[in-house]
Amino acid sequence: MSDPMLERIQREAGIPELIDVLVERLAPTDLQSLLLEVYRRRAASVQPSQLLERYERDRFVRPSALAPGVLADVDRLAWSLLPGYYAAIELSPLCPLGTNASVATVDQNKVVTTIRNTEVVADATNVLALECASRRRLLLRRNPQSQERIRLCASHRVVRAQAYQAAPGVLPHFRLLGLCTAGRDEGSFQFETTSLVEHIAFYVRLLREVSQLGYQNRRVRVTLTNLENGQRDQTLTSQVFKPLLAQHPGILCELDPDRETGRGYYAGVCFHIYATNDTGTESELIDGGFTTWTQQFLSNRKERMLISGLGTERLCSQFSALSVEAD
Repeated sequence: MSDPMLERIQREAGIPELIDVLVERLAPTDLQSLLLEVYRRRAASVQPSQLLERYERDRFVRPSALAPGVLADVDRLAWSLLPGYYAAIELSPLCPLGTNASVATVDQNKVVTTIRNTEVVADATNVLALECASRRRLLLRRNPQSQERIRLCASHRVVRAQAYQAAPGVLPHFRLLGLCTAGRDEGSFQFETTSLVEHIAFYVRLLREVSQLGYQNRRVRVTLTNLENGQRDQTLTSQVFKPLLAQHPGILCELDPDRETGRGYYAGVCFHIYATNDTGTESELIDGGFTTWTQQFLSNRKERMLISGLGTERLCSQFSALSVEAD
């Protein structure tokens, strides 16, 4: 919200310091109680006809265009391919206020905030990171030098509040399959390279196996971007690309030093996985990289974390043989 708009709201309310009062002079629980009463009264005045009108025009509340069985099939396949050392968990629809803004370069206005000091999950990997940090903290209490890794996975419908009018095909809410691996620095870049191979190998296998569900792709391309001025390019080639190519011959692996997205969000190394459908169109399907989130949560610079995610609705809509025939 722009400053002129805020100034107008405060001026028309007759309270010049309204924002400061609400933010700085009210305790979070008092603000919550105030807003709950405000929205209780507003909800009581909503007429059924108004509710239907809002439902029909509000992009956040409209159902997905895909049938639930389609997404369930992809989830079932993903769970069957998930290595046994990963734990699949079902996330809450909500997470603590600031889950995105406090550790990531995400403005709070891009998140659907509730009046109960929570927010609707906008990125499952942020919440997986919190759960990883919680589990790592228990391990560190028992052994401050623990290198035991926490590996979590979730498939969750996320909501993004930013305006997407200029980006056709981008949805305000969609299903996201996310992976998160947390641990401790193991030296020699060992945690980083092995975690990258684990994440990428899972997604590559999933992209190949979805053919049994009717989602065809001609080629899978993996790109790695070293965010430390190319200092580890040789290590990434020998310890990430080489084992990936041994497991999955035929994929294309490339270093991408020119990638701009994710800089400032990821730290060290990030990756993309692309696939090409039967029409020859290549799409970016998977994004991932290392973050400093567990370092911040646990105040421990030795902590390491890799996150990644696949938008399953993008996969289903762009790679379905049925959708290609319909076009």
